[in-house]
Amino acid sequence: MDTIIIGAGQSGLAAARSLRNAGLTPVILEAGERPTGSWTHYYDSLTLFSPARYSSLPDMPFDGDGDHYPHRDEVVAYLQRYADSLDVEIRTATRVHAVQADAAGGFLVHTAGGETLRAAGVVAASGSFGNPYLPALPGQDGFTGQLLHVAGYRNPKHYAGQRVIVVGAGNSAVQVAYELAERATVTLATRQPLQFMPQMIGGKDAHHWHTTTGFDTLPPQWLARIATGTLVMDTGDYAAALQAGRMDRRPMFTAFDGDRIIWSDGMPEQVDTVVFATGYRPHLDYLQPLGALTADGLPLHAGGLSTTHLGLGYVGLEFQRSFASNTLRGVHRDAAHLAAPMAAYAGGGLAAYSL
Repeated sequence: MDTIIIGAGQSGLAAARSLRNAGLTPVILEAGERPTGSWTHYYDSLTLFSPARYSSLPDMPFDGDGDHYPHRDEVVAYLQRYADSLDVEIRTATRVHAVQADAAGGFLVHTAGGETLRAAGVVAASGSFGNPYLPALPGQDGFTGQLLHVAGYRNPKHYAGQRVIVVGAGNSAVQVAYELAERATVTLATRQPLQFMPQMIGGKDAHHWHTTTGFDTLPPQWLARIATGTLVMDTGDYAAALQAGRMDRRPMFTAFDGDRIIWSDGMPEQVDTVVFATGYRPHLDYLQPLGALTADGLPLHAGGLSTTHLGLGYVGLEFQRSFASNTLRGVHRDAAHLAAPMAAYAGGGLAAYSL
């Protein structure tokens, strides 16, 4: 094979489109049963913060009103349609166990089912949902309440009447805390005060401005100097809910103690459930045999191109090249950036330069 793409979520599908347009014949390997990535596993009420007109992949807009905000299930159906429209082979229920270099300058891709496939190039597009990040706090292992990452959260009905702490200052943390507050007593625990950004600015959705001003394409090095904290997109409900006392926000607690947490002022409080909405890390363990990762499991790359192996690329990393890198609206730009060098290597175009 000229190229194997690992993962058939939005990143893998965008990569397949770009590589196909560059003249390659990629094969996608997907661990799940459908070419929809992690979207089927997100919590029930998940709704995109970007309108449909700013949330699609190339050549296929979302159905319906471009100003509506697609629900999780709409995204799943959309990705299935997008996958069906690609002229590429997609092998579902095929989990990649390990990737190794072979003597000819390509890669050996080993699947959990015992198959070994050879490819000239590999694009890692497996996302991060399979690797949720949980901070380690004193006493955490002995906590007798329920502790989970937001990846394992589905809906609020199982938490009725509970005392719940949601850890995190991003969109998911606030959205989950808001809906849990319908049935439970909820506090958002954050290291810094929440920073809200209005969904509508000047009568238009914020993503209109992200797109028209070029903010979505700013490199991470510039972003770090412009945005100094995590912004929460406020639909008009979240800041108001905090002000009205529907839920509250406190500085991050410091430890667990049996069925209690210890707040930063030293006061203990008994709680039933702690939900960590603390993000994810790249899910790339299968690249460990290559030596392509740091000790922390992060990819060594420049803009998505591996700095350790020719023919190895990445799509869907957070801030890979821009603010929108791992989003539906932005991942195609990173995929297109990868296409020409991947095609030159995996398609054999560089053979004439070999010494």
